[in-house]
Amino acid sequence: MPGTPLGVLDLVPIASGSTAADALRASIDLARQAERFGYARYWFAEHHLNPGVAGTSPAVVLALTASATSTIRLGSGAVQLGHRTALSTVEEFGLIDALHPGRLDLGLGRSAGRPPQRTGLPPRPAPAGGYTTENGLRIPPPFSFSHLLGHPRVALQERLLNLPGAHPQDYAEQVGDVLALLRGEYRSQEGVAAHAVPGEGADVQVWILGSSGGVSAQTAGENGLRFAANYHVSPASVLEAAEGYRAAFKPSAGLDRPYLTVSADVVVAPDEAQARELATGYAPWVHGIRTAEGAMPFPTPAEARALTRSWTAADHALVADRVETRFVGSPGTVADHLERLRDATGADELLVTTITHGHADRVRSYRLLAREWARRQQRQ
Repeated sequence: MPGTPLGVLDLVPIASGSTAADALRASIDLARQAERFGYARYWFAEHHLNPGVAGTSPAVVLALTASATSTIRLGSGAVQLGHRTALSTVEEFGLIDALHPGRLDLGLGRSAGRPPQRTGLPPRPAPAGGYTTENGLRIPPPFSFSHLLGHPRVALQERLLNLPGAHPQDYAEQVGDVLALLRGEYRSQEGVAAHAVPGEGADVQVWILGSSGGVSAQTAGENGLRFAANYHVSPASVLEAAEGYRAAFKPSAGLDRPYLTVSADVVVAPDEAQARELATGYAPWVHGIRTAEGAMPFPTPAEARALTRSWTAADHALVADRVETRFVGSPGTVADHLERLRDATGADELLVTTITHGHADRVRSYRLLAREWARRQQRQ
């Protein structure tokens, strides 16, 4: 695709009535299809203790997908560094790069459940009801996760992901160790060298993923790395994230100017009504995440309507920012929304994530969007 490339972010969702094995097979098939449709990248997210998500290990799924594809870039969106070491991460991606050189994106993120660390630009103040940018992009009011502080399921995840007594390394320091190991320049405080084999010299493209203008955006900028801002996860702070990254950016050997991709939740169908029907399951799916129960197996439209029938105003408010910032509709409607997102954030690329109950509907959504996007890019 000329112009602004589109990529895919895949959580490996499990549909209701199906299994994790079904979800993995569907994701590998979707990656093959995305390669054929002309998408630039295919990234796998990392999530844990979610009944409806099978993407627990990006490196494992990447290895499987690399063998089933040939040209599309593959990556992590993102490896959660909070419960990993820099060495294990470099070695895992080095193993895949050894057999599939030059195709990997190593996307690095901070783990969920850790207290926020803010540096860089202050949060952009927003009206209580959110606002709309000059070009029509919806920026909702900020969502607070304070209700999950101390939640037993959040604590359980932290306990199961970390070894007893382990303390996560400072994020910026850990990213620095990843980069040093890839370059073959790692030295301990005592001056002892370490060489990751495979891993050292791997031809991987390093990205940082973040939801605000805080530590992730600043770490990406200060190291001259590519940055992915999460409109689909945290739409209220996407502009802050983009600005924070650019403000902190320093040119590096691999990148002379800021390079940004921005994610969006998308469902495309031949017409608006079909798209809205396919997207019906999104609200209860997000509700599970934001109550710490975990993403449920993605429901059918009928199952979703039954689940939400007894919802209170508080239930709807819990998911409102995510629901109102999805891009759902015909190819033309969704492409219009994506252009607004690109122009408002100054994104160099866009990253699209689509979940529907039926695999065929999901493949069709990506196919229709790719066709419409390519048509528009050729006109520019």
